[in-house]
Parts: sequence; C-alpha cells; structure tokens
Amino acid sequence: MAVYLISTYRGSLLEGFLPAGWDLAKIDRLGALAGPAVLARRPWWHPQFEPIPCASYADFDTFMGHEIAREIQLARQAGRPLALILPVGPMGMYRWTVYFLREWGVPCDHVHGFNMDEWSDAQGNTLPPDNSGAFQYAMEQALYGPLGNQTVPAKQRHFALQTALPAYDQQIGDLKKQGANLVTVFGIGRVCHIAFWEPQFAAEFASEAEWKKQTHRLGAKLHPLTVEQNALTSFKSRTTLVPACANTIGPALFLAADQIIGGADGTFNRGMQWQGLSLRMTLQHEPTPWIPSSYMPTLAGRLFFVKELAEPLVAECN
Repeated sequence: MAVYLISTYRGSLLEGFLPAGWDLAKIDRLGALAGPAVLARRPWWHPQFEPIPCASYADFDTFMGHEIAREIQLARQAGRPLALILPVGPMGMYRWTVYFLREWGVPCDHVHGFNMDEWSDAQGNTLPPDNSGAFQYAMEQALYGPLGNQTVPAKQRHFALQTALPAYDQQIGDLKKQGANLVTVFGIGRVCHIAFWEPQFAAEFASEAEWKKQTHRLGAKLHPLTVEQNALTSFKSRTTLVPACANTIGPALFLAADQIIGGADGTFNRGMQWQGLSLRMTLQHEPTPWIPSSYMPTLAGRLFFVKELAEPLVAECN
C-alpha cells in the first residue's frame, strides 16, 4: 500500500489546512519533474519569459543583481523614470546591484522604489523602521544606504505602510504616464505567493478578473506555511517573532509589470531545501489565482534560480 500525503490526507490535520483550490494529485505530478522537464516551455509563457539556472548562490546573487542594475542603467540612458516593485527575499542580489551601479557611475534619482510588502498587525500597523525584522530597515541597509550619493531620493522610496500602500496604484500609474517602465522584482513563497498575496485569497473572488483587479491589502492574514517559511529563512527558527499578518500589494500591481526579475534560491545545505516544489508549480502549472506565482511566466523577463532546485525531489533523510 502506498503511504504518502494523498493517501493519508483525509481526516488528517492537513485537511482544510492546504489551499482549497490545490489539486494535490496534479501538484504531485509536477513535483516528479526534474532537470529539463522543469524548464519545458508552456503555451501560456510569454515569448520573452526565460528561466535562468544558476550554478551557485554566488552566481544567483550576481546575475540577479546585474539584471536589476541593468534596468536602472537602461532607464537612465533612455532619460525616463523607472518604477521598481522590490522584495525583501531574496536579498543577496542587492549587494551586486549596488556594486554595478557604483562601478558604472549610474545615479538613481530617476528610480522610484515600491516595496511590495511589510509585516503588520491585523489593522495594517507595521514594525518601526529601525526594527531589524522590518522590510524598510532591510532595504535601507541593503540597497538605499550602500548606494551613497548615487542613491534613490528618500521621497522616492515607498514602503508598504498603512498610510502609503493605498497610494501605490495611483503613484505607479502617474509614473507610467511619464513614460516609466514598471519592473516587478520578486521571490516565490512556499505556498507560491507573490509579495504576501496568499493563495487562499482566491476563495474571496467570484472570478479571475475580480482577483486581478486587487491592488493591495492591509493586514492580510498569512498562510501558516508562510509564517513557518519565514521563521526558517529570516527569524532563525523563532516562530514566535513572525507576525501573522502583513501589508501587501495585489495582482493588479505585480502583474502590471513591463518586465519581471524573479529569484528562487530556497536551498539550505546537506540536500535540504524548501522551494523546489514551488518552482515547479510556478513554471509548469497553468495560471490560477490559487497559485499566484503561476502568472509570472505570462510576463516578459527572467526568473533566476539555483539549479539544485530543479534536481529530483526525492526523499533523503537528514
């Protein structure tokens, strides 16, 4: 008798825990893909969408950082503003973004940065900006501060705060009217969220069209797997420090991108990882609001990933 999740799911504590719109049998089939099959082009992919395998974390950080810096440089050369939707996770690429921009002598006073999310309480109140867990703190330390006198002006740094996030849609729209491109930089969550737009939100909307109209959410309730993912990746296993809510942009913003720059670096060591299945669901599952990241291949751009994530997902006791 086969003993695995699908055969033991009914009546277990996981029933009702995983997103209701997930077809576990289909997801299991995607999980069995490996190597070139993970990257096989699908009919819904944008012709200019490209997954880029990276041999190491060093390559991943460098390639992704260069991609961001190059978009900033190209906008500068074209004499137009640039709107960047920015994540906190992954983070290693920002060091290289700074390196390339400083090496090339590119000022960033044409750049408008919009952080895609921020920890909050249920009402949308956020951590103070000097808290080491706050995304605003992380961005100042990793990108805006190290750029020195070439940095993005303070008034053009937007963070997903209770009073600021609702204005993103209008601000980005105004920039587009001025000729700006919108670039969405993103990571992929354990439950395939983009920003903190979680899969269970799909149940709230009567249609995909309504789901796609959502610009943001204050105090969004996070999926438990999102909380635990961040406990492992950002809070050194201390689950009690992770907020259960966050402010986040919605699909009306992250899917409005003229270009995307994605990253998946979710491996640990000794063969352990957390992102291989999420990568397969992103690339190989047809777009559905129940898997928000599945829409990203429909946009032009690149998704950089550590190639270990495409290796066979088979059990290995650690």
